Amino acid sequence: MPVAPDSGSSGPGAFSITVVVSAYTLDRWHVLEENIASLLRQTLPAEQVILVIDHNDELLQRAREAFPQIEVLASEGERGASAARNLAIRQARGDIIACIDDDAVAVDKWLEELTAPYVDPDVLGTSGMPEPRWVNGEAPSWLPFEFYWTIGCGYGGLPTTVAQIRNPIGASMSLRRIVFERVGEFSSGFGPNMSKPGPHGGGEETELAIRAAKEFPHGKIVHVPEAKVEHVVSAERTTWRYYLNRCRLEGRMKALLVQEHGSMEGLSSERTYTLRTLPRGVLRGLGDALRGDLSGLQRAAAIVAGLAYTAAGYGFGRARQLLRP
Repeated sequence: MPVAPDSGSSGPGAFSITVVVSAYTLDRWHVLEENIASLLRQTLPAEQVILVIDHNDELLQRAREAFPQIEVLASEGERGASAARNLAIRQARGDIIACIDDDAVAVDKWLEELTAPYVDPDVLGTSGMPEPRWVNGEAPSWLPFEFYWTIGCGYGGLPTTVAQIRNPIGASMSLRRIVFERVGEFSSGFGPNMSKPGPHGGGEETELAIRAAKEFPHGKIVHVPEAKVEHVVSAERTTWRYYLNRCRLEGRMKALLVQEHGSMEGLSSERTYTLRTLPRGVLRGLGDALRGDLSGLQRAAAIVAGLAYTAAGYGFGRARQLLRP
């Protein structure tokens, strides 16, 4: 049974689209201006753009004055990206709800590419390709492409063509409205709480995708490499300290997924990534070093360290669950 009812048309224009952005800090204001401008010049326009301001009255006032073309809402419940998105989803009119981070800037064909796969009625959602915009001008030589997920970007191991995946990337993703109607909203137990400094664990998109897969056995989420956004990577996100902390938090998030959904669903994608993608990355780094690029040794070491910290975070999270009464 197809996920989507027959709308009488097979093109992406048959669907109305709502785009959701959540923001919490004035520190990203100039990027937020770029973000909204990029959404308003899409080759496939959205019917509705909603910006949710997460508990920041000054930012709320400024946004309402600067962006009269869109809907600006105040998040008054729990802090965090999940609650902010959920507020927008309740106000959304679109058949498809797309999400983009406030520090990301979409290419002009982002929505057109992101929604094209919905011609297949079994497609539940899509995930785009966030590409890094380095504040320092270039990528750190030690940071392996396989771990670009630590900075919220597309990473080594993702398909290079349109293909089914499990984990959508929150900086560039979309889902059918029916998914939220049938399985509920983003879980506030996952995702970043922006009121706390430092690296934030994710997982709210993955957790929702797992619920959706259970509800729609024939449904699928697909990766769309051409649905690109530039995701700003601040200087603090290119440090070893941030990297290792982010890996540790990712491990704890995976432990939560296993607790909620079991190891088959909670770690299905991670097995392939760990057993295939990461060993190739280590060998590539060593090969680069042998060819004279000594930073290849750093990238190989970063993969090993990142995996170790992620595993430690997972082990700690599982131990807490098992020991808790």
